[in-house]
Amino acid sequence: AAAAAAAVSSAVRGKNSVTPNGLLPQPRNCWLLGSTTMTTTTNNFRLFSTAADLSEEQKLEIEAKIKAKGDEIRAMKDDGADKAAVAPLVEELLSLKAQLDPSILGGKDAKKPQQQQQQQQKQQQQPQNKKQQENTESDDESDFITARAVDYSKWYNDLIRVTGLAENSPVRGCMVIKPWGMSLWDKIRNELDAKIQEHGAENAYFPLLIPKSFLSKEAEHVDGFAKECAVVTHHRLTAGEDGLIADPEAKLEDPLIIRPTSETMIWYMFRKWINSHRDLPLKVNQWANVMRWEMRTRPFLRTSEFLWQEGHTAHATAEGALDDAKTMMENYANLCQDLLAIPVVRGAKSPSERFAGAEETFTIEALMQNGWALQSGTSHFLGQSFGKAFDVTFQDTDGEQKDVWGTSWGVSTRLLGALIMTHSDDNGLVLPPRVAPVQVVIVPIPPKKNDEESKVAMDKALDDMVAALKSEGLRVKVDDRDFVRNGAKYFEWERKGVPLRIELGPRDVKNDVCIFKYRAGEGSDEKQSVALADVAKAATSGLDAMQDNLLEVAKNRLSAGISTDVTYDEMKTALESDEASSYPGKGLYLVPWKCDAKNEDTIKTECKATIRCYPLAENEAGMHKGKKCFYSGDDATHMALFGR
Repeated sequence: AAAAAAAVSSAVRGKNSVTPNGLLPQPRNCWLLGSTTMTTTTNNFRLFSTAADLSEEQKLEIEAKIKAKGDEIRAMKDDGADKAAVAPLVEELLSLKAQLDPSILGGKDAKKPQQQQQQQQKQQQQPQNKKQQENTESDDESDFITARAVDYSKWYNDLIRVTGLAENSPVRGCMVIKPWGMSLWDKIRNELDAKIQEHGAENAYFPLLIPKSFLSKEAEHVDGFAKECAVVTHHRLTAGEDGLIADPEAKLEDPLIIRPTSETMIWYMFRKWINSHRDLPLKVNQWANVMRWEMRTRPFLRTSEFLWQEGHTAHATAEGALDDAKTMMENYANLCQDLLAIPVVRGAKSPSERFAGAEETFTIEALMQNGWALQSGTSHFLGQSFGKAFDVTFQDTDGEQKDVWGTSWGVSTRLLGALIMTHSDDNGLVLPPRVAPVQVVIVPIPPKKNDEESKVAMDKALDDMVAALKSEGLRVKVDDRDFVRNGAKYFEWERKGVPLRIELGPRDVKNDVCIFKYRAGEGSDEKQSVALADVAKAATSGLDAMQDNLLEVAKNRLSAGISTDVTYDEMKTALESDEASSYPGKGLYLVPWKCDAKNEDTIKTECKATIRCYPLAENEAGMHKGKKCFYSGDDATHMALFGR
């Protein structure tokens, strides 16, 4: 501080009188430099308000001192000096800089009113923003699962986080599927891929990027996806003033769309592959990722990028294409029921809800525990729209050129969301045994360190048990981590939804038994003692029973969750207050309906309900005949399943 005062005194000496301390008398304005106060005189002299008051020699001298002081501060920081030791030197550096530009110090108090107001608002927002950030970070790190009855939506998000299925990525709307979640998708994919191969489709792969001009060829299709498309407009980056920018010279003549679906690309290729009736039917499938830009996302249910399979077929006749679409709907329904223990309603979408460009869309609808429906798979009869748009023709047996008929069908990682919300509880995941990555987890309880005899017996019993279980085709894991307590292991595997836990300790081995604990189903509240000789047989039958039980519970929920013989006002009253966070919800409504897009849109606006489908079973049975539409009072054309 003394050095700073001396510098000030030296700079002004000869123009104004100063005190022995180097301070100018008769203060008017002041700047604080460390512990020394500098003041201006009452005359017109402004203390270093600009560098114009200094000679070039003085400026060079001050700049040299600034550089030397800065180097000294950096050296101290490099040596690990703390802030308290560096602070006096920083003050000296500021005092030197102030000789060239006083606003470095004085400017802090000279802000414009608008700047002061903005700073005050920012300071007021900081505690709130910090609190929100802390809450978000706390949620991300917490292992707590909100109860379904408290907030069903938060329960869903909590469960995905604490069980290690997925988490948010740095890219908005995109998720990272973690190993436990990916292993579930692998089970679904393997099971479904076998069905697809049996259906006669072969796997292929098509480009991620689709020319924008391709989408424009099918009018309804482009209208349906236009708002969801991510567009690539340039093919390289370049350095700009503020960092990397799209190179203006690298703009694409025909922008590329990151595939929202692959109909256009695949039908372009079909034109090259199809010439004769002998080339039909042509069936291809691809496992891929797609991008559909979403504003509001939820893991697995609705994300901007997701994984799926999409099948595409071309046929010589409409009947062949329609049969193909219905067959794949059945394959999807059977996959849900047999593998995932999820019962579904098979149906056709209303014209307003059909896939863009399709003549008919078949769907499977599942009912979640909150009473909301989830579209779990779709299969589309495309008619000849894509064949005509891409000029795909074939020569029939009479030598005439004809347009082909087409289908497309797919399911996605949304099935994982359906799996979670159909079976899981407040304790965590509940996985049907057939889809569980690990069906049986064995938690051995080690004998005492010096008990070699028990250790040998334990190892043999454990090896025999694993071999017996695997011989039955069961997926087994031994959790022998010695750094995790047994109680923590039980808690972890229960949360992850492993169907069966087997406990095996030295005392159990001596008694030739082990302990079974099922995650769900009849008898899951209690532990069971099972003879070691019967482990494989008991586990197989127990897991089959658990699979059947989960399906039965879900079937009962679906049956009880569909209301009939209701008026529109009754449905409206029930659904107006029905939110995704509610548990249990209001369910679905099967009602007579006259197909009318305008009325359908009005209902969607008034009570947020949509026609989930026209159920095939009820409509093929003619249940709507002789009935009046529950909304318009006109003769019904369909039985419609409404719901949120």
